[in-house]
Amino acid sequence: MTSSTISCTPARSDTTNSEISPVLPRIGVVGLGNMGRALTSSLLTRGFAVSVFSRSQAPLGELEKQGAQKVSSISALGACNVLFSSLSDDDALESVTGQKGGLLDSLAPGALHISTSTVSPEISRRLSQAHDLRQQQFVAAPILGNPDLVQSQRMFVLLSGHAQACEKARVILEPIALRIILLGQDPGAANLMKLACNVLTASTLQSMGEVIALLRKAGMDEQIAFDIFTSTMFDGRVHKSYGGKIVQQRYRPAGMVIPLAQKDLRLALQEARNLEVPMPTTSLVHDRLGAAVDKGWSALDWSALGALAAVEAGLDTNV
Repeated sequence: MTSSTISCTPARSDTTNSEISPVLPRIGVVGLGNMGRALTSSLLTRGFAVSVFSRSQAPLGELEKQGAQKVSSISALGACNVLFSSLSDDDALESVTGQKGGLLDSLAPGALHISTSTVSPEISRRLSQAHDLRQQQFVAAPILGNPDLVQSQRMFVLLSGHAQACEKARVILEPIALRIILLGQDPGAANLMKLACNVLTASTLQSMGEVIALLRKAGMDEQIAFDIFTSTMFDGRVHKSYGGKIVQQRYRPAGMVIPLAQKDLRLALQEARNLEVPMPTTSLVHDRLGAAVDKGWSALDWSALGALAAVEAGLDTNV
């Protein structure tokens, strides 16, 4: 990764809508899954005018009640100054951006595309170049945090791209984020960092699932074990949040479904191969996620790695 300067914006203080900017840009959002809906809702609560596009009608009703304007096509989002995309993978992002009538065709010169998707570094670099050719702007801005943190404006944003575009994005993101971490001008840097974070999270889930299954099978109280873990040496966000899901066997609703987690680890392993970096633990956890998919658990949260450990230990689990 060739990011130059790594820095963080200070934590924001709560502000009223009028304190954000005297003139708010028109914002578009494409991709209304769990994260996209939460992002749209957060923007609306901060007073932004937001247009949304989705091929599925299901997510639109509640957002329209909150003030979002539904549009009938991606090209209709071309009237927006700033466009957020929140999509599942490289193929979806490339299709929405590059298809006839897509974002590249539709956005005006000077418009900014903020990609919050967890995708490969390579696609962000390609899209940045494609937007440059049309005098448009692009930044990668993947989010650390689940939909609840996005909705409550407590998310962390990893941000990379051309300096001018990052500054423009920062002004939009700052009112809705707890912290913005700038990772330099390589558009792929933020994506690689997000993949790295997800690798560590998945590895933690696998480890916690194993030790909780061990203690359950030994007849120990798993809630007491969880309290010991998270009040002593392992008091991080992942241990507390996802470890709690494992102990309580609370795998629905999913913050991130297992196939998306599997995709993220696959992308990380792909980058590792390109850079000749061995990642044996990541390979193992990727395979464990695949085993969960094979059990028909694709709709479960990725913390169901804990359920997989329990089942293989001969324990009952609530899935």
